Amino acid sequence: MRVLHTMPDIDKEASGPSYSVVRLSESLTQASVQSQVALLGDRKFEPYIRAFPRGLGPSRLGRSPEMKRWLYEVVKAGSVDLVHNHSLWMMPNVYPGWATKGSSIPYVVSPRGTLSKWAMQSGSKIKQLFWPLIQRPSISHAACFHATSEAEYEDIRRMGYRQPVALIPNGIDLPEFNEAKVVRKVRTLLFLGRLHPVKGVDFLLNAWRTLEREFPDWNLRIVGPDNNPTAKELIDLARALGLQRVEFSGAVYGPEKFNAYRDADLYVLPTHSENFAMTVAEALACATPVVVSQGAPWSGVAAHGAGWWPEIGEDPLLSSLRVAMSLTREELMKMGENGRRWMQDEFAWNGIAYKMRDVYLWLLGRGDRPSCVELA
Repeated sequence: MRVLHTMPDIDKEASGPSYSVVRLSESLTQASVQSQVALLGDRKFEPYIRAFPRGLGPSRLGRSPEMKRWLYEVVKAGSVDLVHNHSLWMMPNVYPGWATKGSSIPYVVSPRGTLSKWAMQSGSKIKQLFWPLIQRPSISHAACFHATSEAEYEDIRRMGYRQPVALIPNGIDLPEFNEAKVVRKVRTLLFLGRLHPVKGVDFLLNAWRTLEREFPDWNLRIVGPDNNPTAKELIDLARALGLQRVEFSGAVYGPEKFNAYRDADLYVLPTHSENFAMTVAEALACATPVVVSQGAPWSGVAAHGAGWWPEIGEDPLLSSLRVAMSLTREELMKMGENGRRWMQDEFAWNGIAYKMRDVYLWLLGRGDRPSCVELA
């Protein structure tokens, strides 16, 4: 079985699809699926990744006539059995829909959070035209959608799509640590991720104004790229609030990123909207408990004794953080161990890949409908 994945690009600052799509492709290969990823890029990637140069036009649009031409050729020649697109709103997410329309090759679409109410209501006026004129027509013939959570499944249905939806979460790699978690005198509350309005870091800073007075043995560390307008706005807000124990650390990657999770006593994500929130899975995989808002589909953290799932907003966030930060180190470490065990049991990549492979086989008429596929 030959599967082609399409996505805009791989950005080391974007730990979501940049990680999950690549790892899905790698894991599918281990499950006897010939898997390739097509995207934009001007650097050398792994052999299974086909990169195409950007054409003229706005960078955020991601035009690539070469990618478009190649996709049409691949589909026409029948060189792939199935095409799976990840994310929306850029031309690399439109070309595969154009190329497969009218063909016998099944087309699968993973919105990756782009159909949430927050995402649909935010953005420029160009986005309001792009959806009805370009993006929506290109996915209307999809044979199946893929949702990484129940919330994203509801987003797909809310947008009127009646096709089958495969409900399969992202997977996670559990990093190995050779040493026990270091116990430091000062405890750390960590936010790690994109500094973007959707993440709700302003809620966190406003709540921290109260928390840093109540918990003098805690510091707040905000880790994320500092080269965008939102980062400056958040730094200015922290200064205006008179916050003392807040560190803006810039972005970290690779082992340094996982060490940041590991060194923290508690991870927080006060987001407005997420389809999955890979950073939550990463924190849990590093045995760090979490406080994540209901803007992300992580209700299971409470059921598995791995964290808190408050409503969106400053007051619910403050209440949950106050409870979490009042616990002893040992109590938080126990919750972190619960989270890591949960990630190992339910989110390991090999199991995720086999579920996705079974969906592909069903769409190709080579197997029964998997239990993870929901019909309208």
